[in-house]
Amino acid sequence: MTAPAPILIWFRRDLRLADHGPIADAVASGAPMIPVYIHAPEADGDWAPGAASRWWLHHSLQRLDADLRGRGSRLILRQGPSADTLVELARETGAASVYWHRRVEPAAIQLDAAVTRSLRNAGVDPRSYGGALLQDPALLRNKSGGPYKVFTPFYNHLLTLPPPPAPAPAPARIHSPSRMPPSMKLGNLGLLPTFDWAGGLREAWTPGEAGAHQALQKFLRGPAAQYPTDRDRPDRQGTSALSPHLHFGEISPTTVWHTAHNTSASMPQAATSWLRQLAWREFSSHLLFHFPESASAPLRPQFQSFPWREDPGRLQAWRDGSTGYPIVDAGMRELWVTGWMHNRVRMIAASFLVKDLLVSWLEGARWFWDTLVDADLANNTMGWQWTAGCGADAAPFFRIFNPVSQGRKFDPDGAYVRTWLPALRDVPTPYIHEPWKAPPAALQQAGLQLGNHYPERIVHHHIARMRAMDALHSLRG
Repeated sequence: MTAPAPILIWFRRDLRLADHGPIADAVASGAPMIPVYIHAPEADGDWAPGAASRWWLHHSLQRLDADLRGRGSRLILRQGPSADTLVELARETGAASVYWHRRVEPAAIQLDAAVTRSLRNAGVDPRSYGGALLQDPALLRNKSGGPYKVFTPFYNHLLTLPPPPAPAPAPARIHSPSRMPPSMKLGNLGLLPTFDWAGGLREAWTPGEAGAHQALQKFLRGPAAQYPTDRDRPDRQGTSALSPHLHFGEISPTTVWHTAHNTSASMPQAATSWLRQLAWREFSSHLLFHFPESASAPLRPQFQSFPWREDPGRLQAWRDGSTGYPIVDAGMRELWVTGWMHNRVRMIAASFLVKDLLVSWLEGARWFWDTLVDADLANNTMGWQWTAGCGADAAPFFRIFNPVSQGRKFDPDGAYVRTWLPALRDVPTPYIHEPWKAPPAALQQAGLQLGNHYPERIVHHHIARMRAMDALHSLRG
């Protein structure tokens, strides 16, 4: 009896073994399986992974390989154009099929089509799967037959759909061919920084599938019960911190969805709030899938002519966390050290850039793209366009966050600011979010000299707000 031909499993942003449709089907077929990851940053177009994402990817691939080896397999690493490399691997190994998960980014969709054509031309069966999302964005349509542009009706429609299937466990054993193809060494992909700036990332994160499930269990044991109120508090561990694990597919959204539903009896409000945030992730991908131009252009055409300012000095101060506004600076420094920033603070920092400084949202989006470990094109694009008022279901441009009042509301004791801005550690709480108002004696007692230990404000918010409103009025003509 002829042995079945091997199946290539093309890993992309699905770096897990559990709840993985291509793996489950390959195991069920009885055919030998060859897992492969192809490093092809050009396939991401203008949005190749940034430095923090590359660091995470290195460690996630390392752990995926270890997990595969524990099941009698290993990860084959190659570099080059994805379609050509897969065809070459199929010829090299005698593989008759390639299975993979689809993605929603514009460049990835084009790549899917190119890979499918190349494989078919080579006589290899291409089979792509959903799995990065709860629902296929191509199938979600509003009552008029078009894509959704407003979250609430999208969310209500999502709630009417059948639940996703229960997540499948990882296989205990993987059938491998008698001879595996050669592989590059992970270090040769050049994903790690040439000088080590990643100490804060190593301390904050554990990439990989096991790390994802550890983060999930940690959340369920502690912050989950208070999630509806604490998720907006950067001074508390109130969120799941699953975003980078979801981005790299180390845990599936289906797993998170079922976990949330399983907690709904004991924590109904928390489960509802958590599922709503997962739905926002779906909505972001829905928008990017249907409006691919939004990754680099405003979804609302009138914002094409918005009078953004070229201001390299203030842009750099924002990047450095040296704006003089503590809640903004704390967030930017948290980002630099850990590769992550609390979502509430992301909104405050983004509002400051686009409205207080009138710097284009694209400048902010690209900085976040390079520095965030959870840099996801759909989420990043929607977040920045939402803040800038130029996207679907966006906050109106005239909603301008006041960094002082936002700090007081969401970091009332200044614990978050004191963590990331040690120069302000001893500033009395009434002045922690506006140290320029502290009496000289209080500053002296705190050992703080503004302009020396901590910068003066680069703009005055009330003046910047009026300037932003003038810019908006000029746009209206």
